[in-house]
Amino acid sequence: MPSRPAAQPSAAAVAAAAAPAPAFDLDADVASVLKAFEVPGIAIAVVKDGKVLVARGFGVRKLGQPAAVDAQTLFEVASNSKAFTAAALAMLVDEGRLAWDDPVTKHLPGFQMYDAYVSNAITVRDLLTHRSGLGLGAGDLLWWPTSSFSTDEIIEKLRYIRPASSFRNSYAYDNLLYIVAGKIIAEKAGKPWGAAIRERILAPLGMHATTTSLDDNAGNPNLAGAHSKINGRIAAVKSMPVPNAVGAVGINSNAEDLAKWMAALLDGGRIGAGAEPRARLFSAAQGREMWTAQTPMKIAEPKPGLEALTPNFNAYGLGFNLRDYKGMKLAQHGGALQGFFSQVVMVPEAKLGVAILTNAESGAAMRSLQWRILDHYLGVAPSDWIGLIGAAERAGHAEDAHKQGKAAAARAAKSRPSLPPAAYDGEYQDAWYGAATIRHDGGKHLLSFSRTPDLVGELEHWQHDTFIVRWKERNFNADAYVTFALNPDGSIERMKMAPVSAETDFSYDFADLAFTPVKAKKAQQ
Repeated sequence: MPSRPAAQPSAAAVAAAAAPAPAFDLDADVASVLKAFEVPGIAIAVVKDGKVLVARGFGVRKLGQPAAVDAQTLFEVASNSKAFTAAALAMLVDEGRLAWDDPVTKHLPGFQMYDAYVSNAITVRDLLTHRSGLGLGAGDLLWWPTSSFSTDEIIEKLRYIRPASSFRNSYAYDNLLYIVAGKIIAEKAGKPWGAAIRERILAPLGMHATTTSLDDNAGNPNLAGAHSKINGRIAAVKSMPVPNAVGAVGINSNAEDLAKWMAALLDGGRIGAGAEPRARLFSAAQGREMWTAQTPMKIAEPKPGLEALTPNFNAYGLGFNLRDYKGMKLAQHGGALQGFFSQVVMVPEAKLGVAILTNAESGAAMRSLQWRILDHYLGVAPSDWIGLIGAAERAGHAEDAHKQGKAAAARAAKSRPSLPPAAYDGEYQDAWYGAATIRHDGGKHLLSFSRTPDLVGELEHWQHDTFIVRWKERNFNADAYVTFALNPDGSIERMKMAPVSAETDFSYDFADLAFTPVKAKKAQQ
């Protein structure tokens, strides 16, 4: 995302920075987080030196219901699935069935990117390292929110997505290439990605509760419900099935199972405990490869009060973010899907792993607990991360609200659209997404995306030829500007979109869309 000036510290942030940190108390800390960040439920796993020290649940599975979160409650872990995809590929490398630097076309002959050179040069390693030249979250609207595109269709659409930078030039997080990586695993296994992950990773580790799709959760009563903020208030929402994106975001797991996963990762891929020889998922060499820096990442300017969290190095490996904290290397990753955020962080030098699962969309809740727990188990001086991160989050929200207020005050409120309302109706086509339609329905002017059933919203005039689409699903928190450009004859040339709020999740990649009217295209033929 574009950098922006850091918000000035609030009085609360200054006071929190000056106050001594409270003593670590997991129950008290989690209770504070549940209340401060309006999170219904949290599950936590901590492993140290091969032993499970914590596997617990806190709070409730669903707002307004009494069922408690426990160590077996399943959560969607979203992008923490990427580590499973990386590990499955590492196992194939160990077996000699592929190499990290094989061209992708060696294993998927029909694979194409926008640029012919990149299509031929991109490797299996490149699929995992966010350096392909794609922009941040490019193409995510093909699967987010739930769409009707198949996995194969998504992979085929990559050839129409323009790069944002040169190949291997810089880091930009993407999901689509992990979907491609998942396809390679499926091809090599001769079965779907989920079946391959269950057979090759979950079963050997005894992660019997973990699933690889929401359909697999059917009949299990111990599920965490999804929750989002709607108009600033936490509410239960429906989960977001993503069967077409499993290589990137397919895993559902719990504290007990993630403890087993972290223990294996921290032990170089070995399974279980006891004397050698022991079975392995992957070799120690492949474990090191996954935790070796592949793509440098910029170090952001710290927010006021959070300077102590600034790393000395920041990079992406293979399925893991890599950075340092208190002089020690961390291998970590976050995950976000509608109604769920998760975080897994490991300290190889200390043989320490922490997993935090939440049934809400609060990065601040996870980060504050992560640093509190790490400080405690690493034996370093504690900080009041719950107070400091909470103050930084509130400052960020206030800054975004201020910017939106300035934009509203500066708009030409008395301006009118150039065309009558019906002139904007019709079908529009984007090169990689496909069709979107504007139509009148019961007095409302609606924009809908053809392959994404929940992306339907009402257009309201903003200024000139710019409208704002207010999505029917208010928990998306992704309202967007819709701007029309006109030809000299007054007909519509194109339609562009951009999020209203800087806090909109980057996977709503509206800015990458370039819609043109279908009628205009036909007239040119």
